Amino acid sequence: MSRVLMVASEVAPLCKTGGLADVLGSLPAALREIGEEVAVVLPNYLDLQLPSEPAEVWPEFPLRCGSHTFPTRILSLELNGVTHYLIDCPALYARHGIYGGAGGDFWDNPVRYAVLSLGAIAVSRFLFRPGVLHCHDWQASLAPIYLRSTYSPDPTYLGIRTLLTIHNLGYQGRYGSYVMGDIGLPMSLYHRDALEYFGDVNYLKGGIAFADAINTVSPNYAREIQTPEYGFGLDGFLRARSSRLSGILNGVDYSEWNPETDPGIARNYSASNLAGKRECKRALLAELGLPDSLDRPLIGIVSRFADQKGFDLVEQAAADIAGEDVAVAVLGSGDPRFENSFRQFAQIWPRVYGVRIGYNGPLARRIEAGADMFLMPSRYEPCGLNQIYSLRYGTIPIVRATGGLDDTIDPGTGFKFWDYSPWSLMGAIRSALEAWRDRKQWTAMMVHSMAKDFSWQVSAAEYAALYRRLIG
Repeated sequence: MSRVLMVASEVAPLCKTGGLADVLGSLPAALREIGEEVAVVLPNYLDLQLPSEPAEVWPEFPLRCGSHTFPTRILSLELNGVTHYLIDCPALYARHGIYGGAGGDFWDNPVRYAVLSLGAIAVSRFLFRPGVLHCHDWQASLAPIYLRSTYSPDPTYLGIRTLLTIHNLGYQGRYGSYVMGDIGLPMSLYHRDALEYFGDVNYLKGGIAFADAINTVSPNYAREIQTPEYGFGLDGFLRARSSRLSGILNGVDYSEWNPETDPGIARNYSASNLAGKRECKRALLAELGLPDSLDRPLIGIVSRFADQKGFDLVEQAAADIAGEDVAVAVLGSGDPRFENSFRQFAQIWPRVYGVRIGYNGPLARRIEAGADMFLMPSRYEPCGLNQIYSLRYGTIPIVRATGGLDDTIDPGTGFKFWDYSPWSLMGAIRSALEAWRDRKQWTAMMVHSMAKDFSWQVSAAEYAALYRRLIG
């Protein structure tokens, strides 16, 4: 059994902006189920969706970060049988928003997430002594650096090993060199083999340099980030540390994502009785104001609208898609450019595009259940979860073969394209539409897809093995 303390900036259902929160909402409980001892550290944001009032487990103490000293407490609550420690620092976290507000990112994020790492080290000293400090993304990347520099003389921390999981290399925590003083790290660490990055400080690069092991959220993404195309300037740095780098595919919680039991869809269904899926499709078409044509394929899109997600390809192919005998259900928000594009598609082709702008978890489920196909044309995708949800709901994915999309979809469960172009995208869509016309073949593909197992139990066992190797 390993004792693991995870450090992250968001955890579902307490707070969420993306897939990082989903992983932190499921992986700790899955590890606990196989016998690992796990706790989680995160900031006590003002907008946390708390299921109960947290308890104070460490009274107010002064936490020093560079030239700043912040009054801080440590609170705790139980979630899915796992203790979550909340770093309560009102000066940094008692505001609306996680990373920023309407005006953009918070100006003091460099210090906010330095304090998260320092708070996690305090938890490991006073409340939960781990064998492995498991840090997630750039927001927790300073923890391995503090352990190996500021706290290296302290025997309390001897033997603690560090693991850094990169959920998306595109987000690195890059700031001006001035932050070295603000976060209390010596300028001796400001060099190209540590925190320095083209004249700036790069939190993620520092974590990569100091962590005992590094992993990503799919095996293919671990290979891709070592190439110039996907490395975001860190490919050479990662290649030099390839012996410490691995990939473990994210899992999903099938107790939550299961069409047989999902209370949020129009009618439950299973691989042995698919009748309910037609009712889910009928209800979704009505909700989105699309024609009630069950014999016309319905493609679903649920996503954050960003360049990473490949919606520039959809923009270029929108008219070609509308020219096919197909409907498209769209839910998402993000880049105003793509929000406006999808609004325009709905105006130009109202019988094809049903669009809802915003975040809507219940509608996302109804799209997963009601669509026949699910489109993810990502430029890059570290893992992706929606294609895995889609498999379980018998909604056949159409994906670009990158990262976790390539790892999880095979010719028997979906359709892939490789070249990043609208022509390749349309080729995959047309292949799916051609297969749809053979309803017997399509039903067999649905049943085969629904039997795929990407549960967290599989991924948790791989993490447990990695922890054991780290601890030695």
